[in-house]
Formats: sequence, C-alpha cells, structure tokens
Amino acid sequence: MNENQTLEWHPQRGALINELHSRPFRAINTGTSITHLALLSDESIKEAQAQHLQSLIQELGADHSVSSGALNSFSIGSFDVRMERHLEFTSLTFTDGTQNTLEQPFDRTALDRLPQGWLEKMPGTVVAAFHVRVDDATDPLPTPNEVRPLFNDQMLVGSSPLHGQAQVWTSFRLHEGGYGRFLVLNRSLSVTQLGRMVQRTIEVETYRMMALLGFPDARALSPVLAQMDNQLVALTNRLADNNDDDDASILRELTDMAASIEAHRARTSFRVNATRAYHDIMLTRLDELREDEVLGHLTMREFLTRRLSPAVRSSETMQKRLDDLSTRIHRTSVMMRTRVELAIQNQNRELLGSMDRRSKVQLMMQHTVEGLSVAAISYYLVGLVKYLTDAAASSGVQFDKSLVTGISVPIILGSVFYVIRRIHSRFHELAKEERGAN
Repeated sequence: MNENQTLEWHPQRGALINELHSRPFRAINTGTSITHLALLSDESIKEAQAQHLQSLIQELGADHSVSSGALNSFSIGSFDVRMERHLEFTSLTFTDGTQNTLEQPFDRTALDRLPQGWLEKMPGTVVAAFHVRVDDATDPLPTPNEVRPLFNDQMLVGSSPLHGQAQVWTSFRLHEGGYGRFLVLNRSLSVTQLGRMVQRTIEVETYRMMALLGFPDARALSPVLAQMDNQLVALTNRLADNNDDDDASILRELTDMAASIEAHRARTSFRVNATRAYHDIMLTRLDELREDEVLGHLTMREFLTRRLSPAVRSSETMQKRLDDLSTRIHRTSVMMRTRVELAIQNQNRELLGSMDRRSKVQLMMQHTVEGLSVAAISYYLVGLVKYLTDAAASSGVQFDKSLVTGISVPIILGSVFYVIRRIHSRFHELAKEERGAN
C-alpha cells in the first residue's frame, strides 16, 4: 500500500453529521412561559427575517451574530430567542424562564420580554401562533372545570403524556391576540424530559397548521372538479353519438380541459405532498408523546386524527380526482384520435376507389386513343407509300400503283399496331418495377 495514499472524505460528510444536531432539544424548568410562531417564508423573506433578528440582538445587547444556518439561538439571562429555518416556513420561539409564579398562567407571556413593536415588524405570514405555560402540577391535579376558564370556557382537549408524568391542556382555539394556548403541568419529568415533551407538543401544533394549508384549496377546487367531471361525461356521450360534425368542437373542449387540469395539478401538487408530509410528522410526534386519557377527555391524538385526518384526506382525494380526470381525458382523447384516424382511412379508401375508377376510365380512353393513333399513323404512312409509288411510276417503272398501295395498308396497320403495343408493354413493365422498388 502506498504510504502517501489517504482516505477520500465525502465533501458533505461534516454537514450531514451536523444536520442531526442542528435543532437540539432544550432543558425547560417549570414556571416557564413560551411563545411560538410559524411564518410562511421564501428565501428573500428569510433573509429579511435574519436582518430583523439581528436588530433585536443589537437592541438587547446580546453577543450573537445571525448565521445562514438552520438554527439561530441566543439568550439574555433567562430570556431565550430561537429562530429555525424550515423548507417553507420559519419558526420563532421565545422562552421566558424566570420561573415566576402567576395567579393566571397566561397573564404574562414571553412576548412581554420583547421590545415594543419589534415582533409586529417581523416579515412573513403567520400560520401558527400560540403560548405555552409550563408549571408544576398541584396535588391533587386541577379538575377540567378549574382549567376551562383559562381557555375562555372552550371545549378542552387533555392528555397525560409519557404515561401520566405530565398533563397537557388545550382547546385548539384562538384566544386573546389571535394566539392559541397550551398549559403543561409537570408531575415527575426532569428538565430535559420536560424540554423534549414541550418541543414535541409545539411541533404537533405547528405541523397541524401547516398540514391544513392544503385544505382550502381542496375545498375550493371540489366544485370545479365536479363541473369538469360532468363536462367530460357530456363530451364522452357526444363522442358516442357518432356525430362527425362535433369532432372539431369535442377536440377543442378536450384540449381546454386537459390544459386546465394540468394547471390545477401544477398549482396544487406541492401543497398536497407537503400536507401529507406535515401530517406524517405530526402523527410521529403524537406517537412519541405516548398519551393517556384524562378524565374522559379526548387526547390530542384522538382529537387531531378525528378532525385533521379527514381534511388531509380531502387534499389527497382532490389530487386523486385530478389524476383520474387527467387519465380519463387522455383515454377520451385517444378514442377521439382513433375516430379521426378511422374517418381519414375511410376518406382515403374512398379517394383510392375514386382514383381507381378514374384510372380505368383513363385506360379505356387510352385504348381508344391508341386505336385512333394506329389509324392516323397508318393513314399518313399509306399516304407516304402512295407518294412513293407515284414517284416511281413517273420515273418509268411499270407496276400497278393501286395494288401496291392496297398491299401496303395491312402491312402498315399491323406494323404500327405492333410497335405501339410494344411501347405500351414497356411502360407497364417500368411501372411494375417502380412499384416493386417502393
């Protein structure tokens, strides 16, 4: 082995290893208030968000410089700011870990630690926004009637994650300021276990909202697809009526429908695939929470799979209907092309028959012309013979001019007929050889 030879490392190996550590879990203590937002963002908006975050860092006097990586996180004492970049959205998480005790868990939020007006200037469109309050569980645990006023007396969804080591209450509704609420009561989880559980709860709500983005498109497109389905049925019936006068109109309508279907597919394909991916991630996070039921209330998994899964299936059904319509339009177009090809074949057959009839007429005319040609040529040749006999008789040759002229007539007729037939036969042979070559 060559001593100078070294291993060749993949250029992305380090980045691939670091990707597993790009979004680490945080340790969370009780008495913590968290506010989380998810904002739809393209690359230009993400750059503007990074600049706006840098302005916050400067205003708070933190020692951090915003990078282009997936995660930017910095802390000022007990206040933590975390910005994560995802494929089509950016998440902002503000954590106030002062471990303060509040009479009402949502009287104060982590947003109170931000400079006034800074968050309102953050670029991007808010999809998910909610507060999370983490407190120690009391003994005994609060009843649903005691928790319900914290959620404006809305219907509660409660669960006991990690086999009863904590309780999570929410309403999956909007409250003051347009924010949702989650109340987490810790019974026996360590700060790292609590951090992982809270992060999974945050991701459940974030991916729930992202998965629902495809539902409005599916609902709006449903009557359009029903109308196009009826239109395709009508076109197929017209095609079955064998009315050749409609061919151009049917083909034009099929082309317009196909173009419209492809436009809808191009517009919705990414959203449907993203909806499916977000829904799968959300279900994974729910599995990791390992929920138990709380006093007969729906768990988060039961509530979300009952309400969210049908919406996700609506998006998938819409995509399947688009694919089905595209396939049916293609089949109808194939039938239409087959019908046009058969019509063309019939026209060609009729044209060939007409050409064959004309050829026969032309052949008969040709034979007639050949007969007339034989007579005409023979007439001129006999005339030439007569001139020759007259010239010979004038020079003193003694013979019967009429007899010689009469004898020459059949000879000339036969010779002219033979030559013309030979020429005609030669042309036929050349034509056969040309057809054989083709």
